Amino acid sequence: MTGPRPSPATAQPGAPRVEEVAVDAAAPEGAREDPDAWAAARARQLAERLPLPALPGGSAAPAPSGGSAAAAPPAAPAPLLPLPGGPSDDALRALAVAAPAPGTTDVAGAALLLPTSGSTGAPRLVVLDGAAVVASARGGEQRLGGPAHWLLALPLAHVAGWNVLARGAVAGTAPTALPPGAPFTAAAFRAGAERLLRRADGGPARTALVPTQLVRLLDDADGAAALAALDAVLLGGAAAPRALLARAAAAGVRVVTTYGSTETCGGCVYDGAPLPGAQVRLEGAGSDGAGRAPARVLLGGAVLARGLVGEAPFAADADGVRWVATADAGVLEAAVDGPRLRVLGRLDDVVVTGGEKVVPAAVEEALAGLDGVAEVLVVGVPDPRWGSAVVAVVRAGPPAPPALEDLRAAASAALGRAAAPRALVLVDDLPRRALGKPDRRAAAALAQRRLGAGPGRDPDGAPPEGPGGSTGTGR
Repeated sequence: MTGPRPSPATAQPGAPRVEEVAVDAAAPEGAREDPDAWAAARARQLAERLPLPALPGGSAAPAPSGGSAAAAPPAAPAPLLPLPGGPSDDALRALAVAAPAPGTTDVAGAALLLPTSGSTGAPRLVVLDGAAVVASARGGEQRLGGPAHWLLALPLAHVAGWNVLARGAVAGTAPTALPPGAPFTAAAFRAGAERLLRRADGGPARTALVPTQLVRLLDDADGAAALAALDAVLLGGAAAPRALLARAAAAGVRVVTTYGSTETCGGCVYDGAPLPGAQVRLEGAGSDGAGRAPARVLLGGAVLARGLVGEAPFAADADGVRWVATADAGVLEAAVDGPRLRVLGRLDDVVVTGGEKVVPAAVEEALAGLDGVAEVLVVGVPDPRWGSAVVAVVRAGPPAPPALEDLRAAASAALGRAAAPRALVLVDDLPRRALGKPDRRAAAALAQRRLGAGPGRDPDGAPPEGPGGSTGTGR
Protein backbone atom coordinates (compact mmCIF):
# COMPACT_ATOMS: atom_id res chain seq x y z
CA MET A 1 0.00 0.00 0.00
CA THR A 2 1.84 3.09 -1.17
CA GLY A 3 -0.91 5.51 -2.16
CA PRO A 4 -3.51 7.45 -0.21
CA ARG A 5 -5.97 5.13 1.46
CA PRO A 6 -9.59 6.24 1.18
CA SER A 7 -11.34 6.48 4.52
CA PRO A 8 -14.45 8.23 5.81
CA ALA A 9 -12.27 10.82 7.53
CA THR A 10 -10.70 11.98 4.28
CA ALA A 11 -14.07 13.29 3.12
CA GLN A 12 -14.28 15.84 5.92
CA PRO A 13 -13.93 19.45 4.77
CA GLY A 14 -10.37 20.62 5.25
CA ALA A 15 -9.05 17.12 5.96
CA PRO A 16 -5.37 16.80 4.98
CA ARG A 17 -4.02 14.39 2.41
CA VAL A 18 -1.67 11.68 3.63
CA GLU A 19 0.08 8.84 1.86
CA GLU A 20 0.01 5.60 3.80
CA VAL A 21 2.98 3.25 3.57
CA ALA A 22 2.71 -0.37 4.68
CA VAL A 23 5.90 -1.13 6.61
CA ASP A 24 7.50 -3.85 8.71
CA ALA A 25 5.12 -6.82 9.18
CA ALA A 26 2.58 -5.17 6.85
CA ALA A 27 5.07 -4.81 3.99
CA PRO A 28 4.13 -6.74 0.83
CA GLU A 29 5.40 -10.29 0.40
CA GLY A 30 8.01 -9.31 -2.17
CA ALA A 31 9.68 -6.99 0.33
CA ARG A 32 11.23 -9.92 2.18
CA GLU A 33 12.43 -11.48 -1.05
CA ASP A 34 14.23 -8.29 -2.15
CA PRO A 35 14.55 -6.04 0.90
CA ASP A 36 17.10 -3.76 -0.75
CA ALA A 37 14.73 -2.87 -3.59
CA TRP A 38 11.87 -2.34 -1.14
CA ALA A 39 13.98 -0.06 1.06
CA ALA A 40 15.19 1.86 -2.01
CA ALA A 41 11.56 2.51 -2.99
CA ARG A 42 10.81 3.84 0.49
CA ALA A 43 13.94 6.00 0.33
CA ARG A 44 12.75 7.49 -2.97
CA GLN A 45 9.36 8.27 -1.43
CA LEU A 46 11.10 10.09 1.38
CA ALA A 47 13.52 11.92 -0.91
CA GLU A 48 10.58 13.35 -2.89
CA ARG A 49 9.58 15.17 0.29
CA LEU A 50 13.01 16.50 1.25
CA PRO A 51 14.59 19.81 0.17
CA LEU A 52 17.50 18.16 -1.64
CA PRO A 53 19.55 19.55 -4.55
CA ALA A 54 18.50 18.79 -8.11
CA LEU A 55 19.65 15.54 -9.63
CA PRO A 56 23.03 15.50 -11.45
CA GLY A 57 22.86 17.39 -14.73
CA GLY A 58 20.55 20.04 -13.32
CA SER A 59 17.33 18.06 -13.73
CA ALA A 60 14.66 18.10 -11.12
CA ALA A 61 13.14 15.07 -9.45
CA PRO A 62 11.06 12.98 -11.88
CA ALA A 63 7.50 14.14 -12.42
CA PRO A 64 4.69 11.79 -11.41
CA SER A 65 3.64 9.35 -14.12
CA GLY A 66 1.21 10.95 -16.55
CA GLY A 67 2.58 14.43 -15.85
CA SER A 68 3.61 16.95 -18.47
CA ALA A 69 6.69 19.14 -18.55
CA ALA A 70 4.52 22.04 -19.66
CA ALA A 71 1.94 21.53 -16.93
CA ALA A 72 1.77 23.60 -13.78
CA PRO A 73 4.07 22.38 -10.97
CA PRO A 74 2.41 19.52 -9.12
CA ALA A 75 1.19 19.98 -5.59
CA ALA A 76 3.62 19.05 -2.84
CA PRO A 77 3.45 15.33 -2.14
CA ALA A 78 1.35 14.31 0.84
CA PRO A 79 3.20 13.44 4.04
CA LEU A 80 4.03 9.79 4.52
CA LEU A 81 2.16 7.88 7.22
CA PRO A 82 3.92 4.55 7.92
CA LEU A 83 1.57 1.84 9.19
CA PRO A 84 2.99 -1.47 10.46
CA GLY A 85 -0.30 -3.36 10.41
CA GLY A 86 -0.76 -3.28 14.16
CA PRO A 87 -3.71 -2.46 16.42
CA SER A 88 -2.83 1.25 16.49
CA ASP A 89 -3.09 1.73 12.70
CA ASP A 90 -6.69 2.93 12.73
CA ALA A 91 -6.03 5.41 15.53
CA LEU A 92 -2.98 6.81 13.75
CA ARG A 93 -4.89 7.07 10.48
CA ALA A 94 -7.73 8.94 12.17
CA LEU A 95 -5.28 11.38 13.76
CA ALA A 96 -3.50 12.01 10.47
CA VAL A 97 -6.59 12.82 8.40
CA ALA A 98 -8.54 14.80 10.99
CA ALA A 99 -9.10 18.44 10.04
CA PRO A 100 -6.78 20.55 12.23
CA ALA A 101 -8.36 22.74 14.89
CA PRO A 102 -7.32 26.42 14.99
CA GLY A 103 -3.95 26.87 16.66
CA THR A 104 -2.88 23.25 16.28
CA THR A 105 -0.14 21.74 14.13
CA ASP A 106 -1.06 21.28 10.47
CA VAL A 107 0.37 18.35 8.52
CA ALA A 108 0.19 20.00 5.08
CA GLY A 109 3.59 20.11 3.40
CA ALA A 110 5.24 17.84 6.00
CA ALA A 111 7.47 14.92 5.05
CA LEU A 112 6.64 12.32 7.70
CA LEU A 113 3.99 11.62 10.32
CA LEU A 114 5.42 9.30 12.96
CA PRO A 115 4.12 8.06 16.31
CA THR A 116 5.97 8.89 19.47
CA SER A 117 7.62 5.95 21.17
CA GLY A 118 5.74 6.40 24.45
CA SER A 119 4.29 3.31 26.06
CA THR A 120 1.18 4.75 27.67
CA GLY A 121 -1.79 6.89 26.74
CA ALA A 122 -3.45 7.55 23.41
CA PRO A 123 -1.33 7.55 20.22
CA ARG A 124 0.36 10.84 19.29
CA LEU A 125 1.69 11.77 15.85
CA VAL A 126 4.78 13.90 15.32
CA VAL A 127 4.84 16.15 12.22
CA LEU A 128 8.33 16.18 10.70
CA ASP A 129 9.25 18.73 8.05
CA GLY A 130 11.64 17.80 5.28
CA ALA A 131 14.05 20.55 6.34
CA ALA A 132 14.32 19.08 9.84
CA VAL A 133 14.92 15.59 8.45
CA VAL A 134 17.70 16.91 6.21
CA ALA A 135 19.25 18.93 9.05
CA SER A 136 19.40 15.76 11.16
CA ALA A 137 20.95 13.68 8.38
CA ARG A 138 23.51 16.32 7.46
CA GLY A 139 24.45 16.95 11.08
CA GLY A 140 25.10 13.25 11.58
CA GLU A 141 27.06 13.03 8.36
CA GLN A 142 29.26 15.92 9.45
CA ARG A 143 29.89 14.38 12.88
CA LEU A 144 30.72 10.94 11.46
CA GLY A 145 33.17 12.23 8.88
CA GLY A 146 31.21 12.32 5.64
CA PRO A 147 28.63 10.39 3.59
CA ALA A 148 28.32 6.63 3.66
CA HIS A 149 26.29 3.64 2.55
CA TRP A 150 23.79 2.48 5.17
CA LEU A 151 22.26 -0.81 6.29
CA LEU A 152 18.64 -0.55 7.46
CA ALA A 153 18.26 -2.92 10.42
CA LEU A 154 15.49 -1.05 12.26
CA PRO A 155 11.73 -0.97 11.63
CA LEU A 156 10.15 1.86 9.64
CA ALA A 157 7.27 2.23 12.10
CA HIS A 158 9.59 4.54 14.06
CA VAL A 159 11.87 7.45 13.35
CA ALA A 160 15.17 5.56 13.67
CA GLY A 161 14.50 3.52 10.55
CA TRP A 162 13.51 6.54 8.47
CA ASN A 163 16.60 8.35 9.72
CA VAL A 164 18.75 5.63 8.13
CA LEU A 165 16.96 6.17 4.80
CA ALA A 166 17.31 9.96 5.14
CA ARG A 167 21.07 9.70 5.67
CA GLY A 168 21.38 7.71 2.47
CA ALA A 169 19.13 10.11 0.58
CA VAL A 170 21.26 13.07 1.64
CA ALA A 171 24.46 11.18 0.78
CA GLY A 172 23.08 10.01 -2.58
CA THR A 173 23.57 6.33 -1.71
CA ALA A 174 21.05 3.51 -2.04
CA PRO A 175 20.14 1.60 1.14
CA THR A 176 20.79 -2.02 1.95
CA ALA A 177 18.17 -3.57 4.23
CA LEU A 178 17.24 -6.55 6.33
CA PRO A 179 13.92 -8.20 5.40
CA PRO A 180 11.12 -6.01 6.82
CA GLY A 181 9.05 -7.57 9.58
CA ALA A 182 11.34 -10.59 9.93
CA PRO A 183 12.91 -11.50 13.29
CA PHE A 184 16.32 -9.95 13.84
CA THR A 185 19.03 -12.59 13.70
CA ALA A 186 22.80 -12.53 13.51
CA ALA A 187 22.67 -14.53 10.27
CA ALA A 188 20.35 -12.01 8.59
CA PHE A 189 22.55 -9.15 9.75
CA ARG A 190 25.70 -10.82 8.45
CA ALA A 191 24.09 -11.32 5.04
CA GLY A 192 22.94 -7.71 4.95
CA ALA A 193 26.36 -6.43 6.03
CA GLU A 194 28.04 -8.42 3.27
CA ARG A 195 25.78 -6.85 0.64
CA LEU A 196 26.36 -3.42 2.19
CA LEU A 197 30.15 -3.77 2.04
CA ARG A 198 30.03 -4.91 -1.59
CA ARG A 199 27.87 -1.90 -2.45
CA ALA A 200 30.15 0.50 -0.53
CA ASP A 201 33.15 -0.91 -2.46
CA GLY A 202 35.70 0.20 0.11
CA GLY A 203 33.89 3.36 1.15
CA PRO A 204 32.33 4.05 4.55
CA ALA A 205 29.56 1.63 5.51
CA ARG A 206 27.39 2.19 8.58
CA THR A 207 24.30 0.97 10.38
CA ALA A 208 22.11 1.90 13.34
CA LEU A 209 21.05 -0.52 16.07
CA VAL A 210 19.46 -0.69 19.50
CA PRO A 211 21.35 -2.24 22.44
CA THR A 212 19.45 -5.54 22.28
CA GLN A 213 20.58 -6.05 18.68
CA LEU A 214 24.16 -5.19 19.58
CA VAL A 215 24.15 -7.78 22.37
CA ARG A 216 22.89 -10.50 20.02
CA LEU A 217 25.53 -9.70 17.42
CA LEU A 218 28.38 -9.61 19.93
CA ASP A 219 27.21 -13.02 21.18
CA ASP A 220 27.82 -14.36 17.65
CA ALA A 221 31.43 -14.45 16.45
CA ASP A 222 30.49 -13.84 12.82
CA GLY A 223 28.05 -11.12 13.85
CA ALA A 224 30.77 -9.35 15.82
CA ALA A 225 33.10 -9.60 12.83
CA ALA A 226 30.44 -8.07 10.58
CA LEU A 227 30.06 -5.16 12.98
CA ALA A 228 33.80 -4.61 13.16
CA ALA A 229 33.96 -4.31 9.36
CA LEU A 230 31.71 -1.22 9.43
CA ASP A 231 32.88 2.36 9.67
CA ALA A 232 30.44 3.15 12.50
CA VAL A 233 27.50 1.67 14.38
CA LEU A 234 25.02 4.17 15.77
CA LEU A 235 23.48 2.90 19.00
CA GLY A 236 20.30 4.43 20.40
CA GLY A 237 16.74 3.73 21.46
CA ALA A 238 17.70 2.86 25.03
CA ALA A 239 20.54 3.45 27.47
CA ALA A 240 23.73 1.56 26.60
CA PRO A 241 25.54 0.15 29.65
CA ARG A 242 29.22 0.98 29.80
CA ALA A 243 30.00 -2.73 30.00
CA LEU A 244 28.28 -3.27 26.64
CA LEU A 245 30.21 -0.38 25.07
CA ALA A 246 33.47 -1.76 26.44
CA ARG A 247 32.64 -5.18 25.05
CA ALA A 248 31.95 -3.70 21.62
CA ALA A 249 35.21 -1.74 21.69
CA ALA A 250 37.13 -4.88 22.60
CA ALA A 251 35.61 -6.54 19.52
CA GLY A 252 36.85 -3.69 17.32
CA VAL A 253 33.40 -2.14 16.81
CA ARG A 254 33.17 1.65 16.56
CA VAL A 255 29.99 2.46 18.47
CA VAL A 256 28.58 5.99 18.52
CA THR A 257 25.86 6.41 21.14
CA THR A 258 22.90 8.54 20.12
CA TYR A 259 20.16 10.30 22.06
CA GLY A 260 17.06 12.02 20.78
CA SER A 261 13.38 11.48 20.15
CA THR A 262 10.84 11.35 17.37
CA GLU A 263 10.39 15.10 17.87
CA THR A 264 14.07 15.66 16.96
CA CYS A 265 14.11 13.36 13.90
CA GLY A 266 15.77 10.70 16.03
CA GLY A 267 19.23 10.93 17.53
CA CYS A 268 20.50 14.49 17.68
CA VAL A 269 23.14 14.02 20.38
CA TYR A 270 26.09 11.78 19.50
CA ASP A 271 28.35 10.59 22.32
CA GLY A 272 26.88 13.32 24.53
CA ALA A 273 27.49 16.22 22.12
CA PRO A 274 24.69 17.82 20.08
CA LEU A 275 24.95 17.58 16.31
CA PRO A 276 25.35 20.68 14.17
CA GLY A 277 21.81 22.03 13.94
CA ALA A 278 20.81 20.70 17.39
CA GLN A 279 20.94 22.28 20.83
CA VAL A 280 20.69 20.94 24.38
CA ARG A 281 19.92 22.65 27.66
CA LEU A 282 18.75 21.60 31.10
CA GLU A 283 15.81 22.92 33.04
CA GLY A 284 15.21 22.57 36.75
CA ALA A 285 17.31 21.57 39.74
CA GLY A 286 20.97 21.20 38.94
CA SER A 287 20.51 22.77 35.51
CA ASP A 288 23.91 24.46 35.72
CA GLY A 289 25.35 21.02 35.07
CA ALA A 290 27.34 21.02 38.30
CA GLY A 291 26.17 18.30 40.67
CA ARG A 292 24.15 15.16 40.39
CA ALA A 293 20.57 16.37 40.88
CA PRO A 294 18.43 15.24 37.93
CA ALA A 295 17.39 18.08 35.60
CA ARG A 296 14.97 17.92 32.68
CA VAL A 297 16.61 17.67 29.24
CA LEU A 298 15.41 20.11 26.57
CA LEU A 299 16.25 19.60 22.89
CA GLY A 300 15.94 22.17 20.14
CA GLY A 301 17.28 23.63 16.93
CA ALA A 302 16.90 22.94 13.23
CA VAL A 303 16.24 19.23 13.79
CA LEU A 304 13.04 19.88 15.74
CA ALA A 305 9.68 18.76 14.38
CA ARG A 306 6.87 21.15 13.53
CA GLY A 307 4.80 19.83 16.43
CA LEU A 308 2.31 17.09 17.22
CA VAL A 309 -1.01 16.53 15.51
CA GLY A 310 -3.81 18.14 17.49
CA GLU A 311 -1.41 20.15 19.66
CA ALA A 312 0.13 23.61 19.40
CA PRO A 313 3.28 23.87 17.26
CA PHE A 314 6.57 24.01 19.15
CA ALA A 315 7.17 27.67 20.01
CA ALA A 316 10.42 29.61 19.66
CA ASP A 317 12.13 31.36 22.55
CA ALA A 318 13.39 34.96 22.54
CA ASP A 319 16.43 33.87 20.50
CA GLY A 320 14.26 32.21 17.86
CA VAL A 321 15.16 28.66 18.95
CA ARG A 322 12.32 26.16 19.21
CA TRP A 323 12.49 23.63 22.04
CA VAL A 324 10.80 20.44 23.19
CA ALA A 325 10.90 19.34 26.82
CA THR A 326 11.74 15.65 27.13
CA ALA A 327 10.70 13.38 29.99
CA ASP A 328 14.35 12.59 30.68
CA ALA A 329 16.73 13.73 33.40
CA GLY A 330 20.35 14.49 32.69
CA VAL A 331 23.48 16.37 33.68
CA LEU A 332 26.11 18.21 31.67
CA GLU A 333 29.58 16.87 32.37
CA ALA A 334 32.80 18.72 31.65
CA ALA A 335 34.88 17.48 28.71
CA VAL A 336 37.88 18.80 26.78
CA ASP A 337 35.75 19.73 23.76
CA GLY A 338 32.84 21.14 25.75
CA PRO A 339 30.05 19.90 28.02
CA ARG A 340 28.68 16.44 27.34
CA LEU A 341 25.14 15.38 28.12
CA ARG A 342 24.71 12.31 30.30
CA VAL A 343 21.13 11.08 30.39
CA LEU A 344 20.17 9.59 33.74
CA GLY A 345 16.80 8.15 32.72
CA ARG A 346 13.21 9.28 32.74
CA LEU A 347 12.18 11.74 35.41
CA ASP A 348 9.18 9.62 36.29
CA ASP A 349 11.39 6.52 36.68
CA VAL A 350 13.06 7.89 39.81
CA VAL A 351 12.39 5.57 42.76
CA VAL A 352 11.77 7.22 46.12
CA THR A 353 12.74 4.71 48.78
CA GLY A 354 12.76 5.67 52.43
CA GLY A 355 12.74 9.35 51.44
CA GLU A 356 15.80 9.08 49.17
CA LYS A 357 15.74 9.36 45.37
CA VAL A 358 17.32 6.58 43.35
CA VAL A 359 17.85 6.92 39.58
CA PRO A 360 17.34 3.44 38.05
CA ALA A 361 19.64 4.05 35.07
CA ALA A 362 22.53 4.85 37.41
CA VAL A 363 21.98 1.62 39.34
CA GLU A 364 21.73 -0.34 36.09
CA GLU A 365 25.07 1.04 34.99
CA ALA A 366 26.64 -0.03 38.28
CA LEU A 367 25.30 -3.57 37.89
CA ALA A 368 25.70 -4.11 34.14
CA GLY A 369 29.37 -5.08 34.29
CA LEU A 370 29.01 -7.75 36.96
CA ASP A 371 29.56 -11.42 36.22
CA GLY A 372 26.28 -13.14 35.50
CA VAL A 373 24.44 -9.98 34.46
CA ALA A 374 23.64 -10.00 30.73
CA GLU A 375 20.95 -7.30 30.95
CA VAL A 376 19.33 -5.55 33.89
CA LEU A 377 16.40 -3.26 34.60
CA VAL A 378 16.02 -1.58 37.99
CA VAL A 379 12.47 -0.78 39.06
CA GLY A 380 10.54 0.36 42.08
CA VAL A 381 7.98 -1.97 43.65
CA PRO A 382 5.43 -0.58 46.14
CA ASP A 383 6.54 -1.20 49.70
CA PRO A 384 4.42 -0.37 52.75
CA ARG A 385 7.48 0.41 54.83
CA TRP A 386 9.74 2.34 52.47
CA GLY A 387 7.30 3.64 49.89
CA SER A 388 9.11 1.78 47.11
CA ALA A 389 11.64 -1.02 47.17
CA VAL A 390 14.48 -1.06 44.64
CA VAL A 391 14.36 -4.34 42.68
CA ALA A 392 16.77 -5.64 40.02
CA VAL A 393 15.21 -7.58 37.13
CA VAL A 394 18.06 -9.49 35.50
CA ARG A 395 18.57 -11.61 32.40
CA ALA A 396 21.40 -13.81 33.56
CA GLY A 397 24.57 -14.47 31.61
CA PRO A 398 27.75 -16.48 32.12
CA PRO A 399 29.22 -17.81 34.25
CA ALA A 400 26.18 -18.12 36.55
CA PRO A 401 23.23 -16.01 37.73
CA PRO A 402 24.33 -13.25 40.11
CA ALA A 403 23.63 -13.28 43.82
CA LEU A 404 21.58 -10.52 45.41
CA GLU A 405 24.37 -9.70 47.87
CA ASP A 406 26.78 -9.06 44.98
CA LEU A 407 24.31 -6.67 43.33
CA ARG A 408 23.79 -4.86 46.63
CA ALA A 409 27.52 -4.48 47.20
CA ALA A 410 28.15 -3.06 43.73
CA ALA A 411 25.26 -0.58 43.88
CA SER A 412 26.18 0.55 47.39
CA ALA A 413 29.82 1.12 46.45
CA ALA A 414 28.91 3.16 43.38
CA LEU A 415 25.87 5.11 44.55
CA GLY A 416 25.29 4.64 48.26
CA ARG A 417 23.27 2.20 50.32
CA ALA A 418 19.86 3.55 49.29
CA ALA A 419 20.52 2.37 45.72
CA ALA A 420 21.14 -1.25 46.72
CA PRO A 421 18.44 -3.58 45.33
CA ARG A 422 16.40 -5.29 48.02
CA ALA A 423 15.28 -8.07 45.72
CA LEU A 424 16.46 -9.89 42.59
CA VAL A 425 14.11 -11.23 39.91
CA LEU A 426 15.66 -13.49 37.24
CA VAL A 427 13.99 -13.64 33.80
CA ASP A 428 14.66 -15.39 30.50
CA ASP A 429 14.35 -12.03 28.73
CA LEU A 430 13.45 -8.50 29.73
CA PRO A 431 9.99 -7.23 28.79
CA ARG A 432 10.33 -5.04 25.71
CA ARG A 433 8.53 -2.33 23.77
CA ALA A 434 9.05 -0.95 20.29
CA LEU A 435 12.56 -1.20 18.81
CA GLY A 436 13.44 -3.73 21.51
CA LYS A 437 13.46 -1.08 24.22
CA PRO A 438 13.21 -2.57 27.72
CA ASP A 439 9.73 -1.98 29.12
CA ARG A 440 10.25 -0.65 32.63
CA ARG A 441 6.55 -0.57 33.51
CA ALA A 442 6.08 -4.19 32.47
CA ALA A 443 9.23 -5.17 34.37
CA ALA A 444 7.93 -3.49 37.52
CA ALA A 445 4.62 -5.32 37.19
CA LEU A 446 6.45 -8.61 36.63
CA ALA A 447 8.65 -8.00 39.69
CA GLN A 448 5.64 -7.26 41.83
CA ARG A 449 3.98 -10.50 40.70
CA ARG A 450 7.13 -12.53 41.34
CA LEU A 451 7.49 -11.07 44.81
CA GLY A 452 4.01 -12.30 45.55
CA ALA A 453 4.74 -12.87 49.22
CA GLY A 454 4.29 -9.10 49.46
CA PRO A 455 6.28 -6.18 48.11
CA GLY A 456 7.67 -5.52 51.56
CA ARG A 457 9.28 -8.98 51.83
CA ASP A 458 12.34 -10.48 50.22
CA PRO A 459 11.91 -13.46 47.86
CA ASP A 460 12.91 -15.95 50.60
CA GLY A 461 10.25 -14.55 52.92
CA ALA A 462 12.70 -12.90 55.30
CA PRO A 463 11.74 -9.64 57.02
CA PRO A 464 12.35 -6.58 54.83
CA GLU A 465 15.70 -4.88 54.99
CA GLY A 466 15.97 -1.12 55.10
CA PRO A 467 17.26 0.69 52.04
CA GLY A 468 20.60 1.08 53.79
CA GLY A 469 21.11 -2.68 53.80
CA SER A 470 20.16 -3.48 57.39
CA THR A 471 16.91 -3.92 59.21
CA GLY A 472 15.37 -0.85 60.68
CA THR A 473 15.76 2.77 59.65
CA GLY A 474 19.37 3.45 60.60
CA ARG A 475 21.41 5.07 57.82
